Amino acid sequence: MDYQEHIEKVIEYIEENLQCEISLAECGRVSGYSPYHFLRVFRDTVGLTPSDYIRKRRIAEISKEMMQGKQYSSSIAFRYGFNSKENFVRAFKKEHHILPTEYKKAQNSLKLYERFRFEKKEFTVVPRILEVFPFSLTVYPCHGETVPNCWNKYNAKGLSMELSGGREVWDYGVCLWNCEENRLDYYIGINTEYALGETSGTRELFIEGGMYAVFSTPATTQENFVTQIHRTWDYINGQWLAESGFTRRQAYEFERYRERSRLFSEEIYIPVEKYIPEP
Repeated sequence: MDYQEHIEKVIEYIEENLQCEISLAECGRVSGYSPYHFLRVFRDTVGLTPSDYIRKRRIAEISKEMMQGKQYSSSIAFRYGFNSKENFVRAFKKEHHILPTEYKKAQNSLKLYERFRFEKKEFTVVPRILEVFPFSLTVYPCHGETVPNCWNKYNAKGLSMELSGGREVWDYGVCLWNCEENRLDYYIGINTEYALGETSGTRELFIEGGMYAVFSTPATTQENFVTQIHRTWDYINGQWLAESGFTRRQAYEFERYRERSRLFSEEIYIPVEKYIPEP
């Protein structure tokens, strides 16, 4: 029996007991490893410590139930092992950078940590190759934070409607690698021609246009939307570019969608050019 079978047993045990007390000692016993060896193998395999995995999975399941609106969030959190409202609010904000009340009000899509699985389903998206005309965006800089947390704040604060003056428009997330700072610069905003509302704290980005590969993420549910976006980005970076006959151009990459549409699909624009092998 290899490490996969050991860890699968632990994952099964954790998933069955998310609403019960889970001790690391019992997880180690289920795995069949010594406590020290269990912690090391679990972290190396899953990418998280057992405690972090349990916390993220509980917050994910609580978030799903919160959207159903049938119980108070504090009651749901208590069932999943949070012994006080304060502890839950603190953990939720640490995970998503917004409050549970902001999440319930905005009903935005969160990056929920799903059950760990060894088997990865095959995933393919066929892009359109098209010419994009130049345009301008009015955006908020989001440097120094994870992209999902940038979107959480943007949606929870209703910044799209503030920028547009109350009109429902496309929201854009734009990124470009900053070589000088060795970081990914990320911005969120709307098309400048629709920025007729409050624009303090924003800047204008000019998108030069050109040839783009445009990927539409497969339509899904609210709870799986962000995960589907990440799967599409992983497919683009890990497989499509290597097999497509195209290479990336040095230009802004961007994604766009309408949160209020409730379609739970977005478009990802990758600037490309035909690959020309060296003679």
